[in-house]
Amino acid sequence: QVQLVESGGGLVQPGGSLRLSCAASGSIFNGYTMGWYRQAPGKQRELVAAVTSSGSTDYTDSVKGRFTISRDNRKNTVYLQMNSLKPEDTAVYYCNRRYGSRPSWGQGTQVTVSS
Repeated sequence: QVQLVESGGGLVQPGGSLRLSCAASGSIFNGYTMGWYRQAPGKQRELVAAVTSSGSTDYTDSVKGRFTISRDNRKNTVYLQMNSLKPEDTAVYYCNRRYGSRPSWGQGTQVTVSS
């Protein structure tokens, strides 16, 4: 079954850290550039970070220096380490392919940054 399962979200204070995980079926993951996306209330979904199959990374400007994307090709899993979190990082976070046809989105994982 083709699927994406995100986990690791939660409530954290400003300045805190979280590590998100996304387990993907091999047909989604193998050989593809994977991305982490987020969608805040009332806003469009946006790409936050991406990692190629060989490990090259790319980030949107607002998270550069704070977030780190990585992947484990043996486990078909992509990670997002988020440090120095800000209230504006609050959103539902999803993973999916960056390019080409995308499978159905998973349920996402909620990240809330608040004091």
